[in-house]
Amino acid sequence: MDMGKQLLLVVLGLIAFGFAITSDANTYIVGDNSGWDISTSLDTWEQDKKFVVGDVLVFQYASTDSVCEVGEESFRACNTTNVIKCFSDGNTSIPLTNPGERYFLCGNRLYCYSGMKLDVVVEKNQTAVAEAPLSGVPEAESGGSKKNNPSTVERSAAVFVPIGSNSIVLGILGLLGILVRII
Repeated sequence: MDMGKQLLLVVLGLIAFGFAITSDANTYIVGDNSGWDISTSLDTWEQDKKFVVGDVLVFQYASTDSVCEVGEESFRACNTTNVIKCFSDGNTSIPLTNPGERYFLCGNRLYCYSGMKLDVVVEKNQTAVAEAPLSGVPEAESGGSKKNNPSTVERSAAVFVPIGSNSIVLGILGLLGILVRII
């Protein structure tokens, strides 16, 4: 391979890497400082937000509460027995990996009837270069307890692998691998 082609390959790799780390993915703390709680007006919290593929919802709640993902029918009826997945650790991160509607409710049916439920419409991420599958990324990461956060939105570093600064390290290692191969 001649030097011109090698340089072109490196430049294209850097451009692709730049797009990957400058996406518009966000991390949303559900309910802001109030968290996932019966006193939080989740309808009001959600009103000014636009959720896209690559965003992450973080549910922070008391150890006596829970968050369950359900289908539309269960959401409307506050059915807490037919769930897709339920969490009760107090701090649950759920990546939004596909466009479409997602439904979350509290595992306590009375709290659900009182409004502790969230319907999220996830749109395609128009700024992403490609919507690569997020294989190897867990559906939810959890642990810890409810915390007060000064910000409702935190910028995330990547769409392809929403794991923060690790994506930058992986991108640099990939570019180094390309350079070693062509040299």
